[in-house]
Amino acid sequence: MKFTFETSSEKSSILLIYTGGTIGMKADPAEQTLKPFDFSQILEEVPELGKFAYRIDSCTFRPLIDSADVEPRQWQKLAGLIEEKYEDYDGFVILHGTDTMAYSASALSFMIEGLTKPVIFTGSQLPVGAARTDGKENLVSAVEIAAAKDSDGHAVVPEVCIYFGNTLMRGNRTTKVSSENFRAFASGNFPALAEAGINIRYNRSGIIRPADWERKPVFHTALDTRVSILKLHPGITPQVVRNILCGPETRAVIIETYGSGNAPSKGWFIDLIKEAVSMGKILLNVTQCLAGSVDMKLYATGKKLENEGVLSGYDCTTEGALAKLFFLMGMSDDNDFVTAQLDKNLRGEISKKLETDQNFR
Repeated sequence: MKFTFETSSEKSSILLIYTGGTIGMKADPAEQTLKPFDFSQILEEVPELGKFAYRIDSCTFRPLIDSADVEPRQWQKLAGLIEEKYEDYDGFVILHGTDTMAYSASALSFMIEGLTKPVIFTGSQLPVGAARTDGKENLVSAVEIAAAKDSDGHAVVPEVCIYFGNTLMRGNRTTKVSSENFRAFASGNFPALAEAGINIRYNRSGIIRPADWERKPVFHTALDTRVSILKLHPGITPQVVRNILCGPETRAVIIETYGSGNAPSKGWFIDLIKEAVSMGKILLNVTQCLAGSVDMKLYATGKKLENEGVLSGYDCTTEGALAKLFFLMGMSDDNDFVTAQLDKNLRGEISKKLETDQNFR
């Protein structure tokens, strides 16, 4: 993994988008509660930003969103805002609650095709106004990364990413792993895109760059959310599995399996898999492990799933798999189209050759 240094050689413009979350909270001394501060006064709260020679504008979602209440309509709103402002800014920094940040970053990565500018999600474990806050460093570094350009004037990181705890990660490879540690996110199956210390070091070989920098990105806002998640566990009952796999309102199910894609070999479980497939359900196998890949050819139990029509999610995260299904199912009612695309690496979400020529216009 090779890291290199980049600096922004000309004045950049950044749009800060505050959707909600801990980072934007400030203690009210009278009421002894946390309240959101006015992001139009961001330089008063984070004066370090004033040391950059950037134009930094901000906008705030109204109402603010607790990240536990995030829904796909907010992703559509975010994508629409970025599309509207795309020509006006060199990069975008989205301030978001940590609980569902990995889901939102994964969703935006699929909803924006042919991205040529950074879209960086960040947040914090402690409010910006707290004495030991991680919010200032996360915000300042996220802005610096969003503004960074190479010697040709192109964005150094034209991807949807999460910056947290001194590390920049591909958004659709990221999972929240701690509710207390400042390193709250991990990317178990893909290396960091940048690491921030005294300098910010970029992993150039890991960053996806567009084939055509002049081509405008395509924004996809149609999402089909008829997806359920079945997490396998010892003692799971046939009724629970049936309710999830064969539910009438479900078009696809992500099955979180053990290890490299293994599941119970009991007859009733395989029969329910067969029943769901016969109903036209899309079944996608991802591992419960934080790192590693599904390989259904490795063990007999995984092979049984593959034989019955379960698809491999390879080394995709659950968050990435959910976003990919929402996106692909929103593109088409044809399950054959969806299953064919699930096997492809569209946005760097799985470790297969990137389908850079893929276009869903």
